[in-house]
Amino acid sequence: MRLIAVLNENDNVATALTHIERGTELTWKTSKGSFKITTNEKIPLGHKVALEAISIKGNVIKYGEVIGIAKDEIKVGDLVHVHNIESIRGRGDLAKEAK
Repeated sequence: MRLIAVLNENDNVATALTHIERGTELTWKTSKGSFKITTNEKIPLGHKVALEAISIKGNVIKYGEVIGIAKDEIKVGDLVHVHNIESIRGRGDLAKEAK
């Protein structure tokens, strides 16, 4: 069973297709190769998990597009949600920073 959806090979987050427990190994493939990470915490259905480390003020990329800016350091395997990212949607000031 596929646990995550990586929507674009340039994404640094994936979407959980089911509830994922802490310590679960996630694998995926793109044209860039095969990848594997382990979750650091529970990832609820429909939420995002970090595929790469994202620094403070770093871009959060989904659909191949910047969807937000990290408010905190995000480690590989962390839950990515409103507690550690800020959406750039409707935020002209943050949209400029993300470019």
